[in-house]
Amino acid sequence: MTIEQHIEELRAEIKNACDAAERREIQTELDLAQAELAIITGGQDGSVDAEPPF
Repeated sequence: MTIEQHIEELRAEIKNACDAAERREIQTELDLAQAELAIITGGQDGSVDAEPPF
């Protein structure tokens, strides 16, 4: 599964979540996946330095 597919799956899950706690948990996972995608795509086009700062 690609990161893009995972993000879409999480978006679908959040729409069908039964309670607030479940939505918060899914939203946290979605935020992390989106951040990971931003790092991956930023590292590919050179706009983000993927190396650690130390």
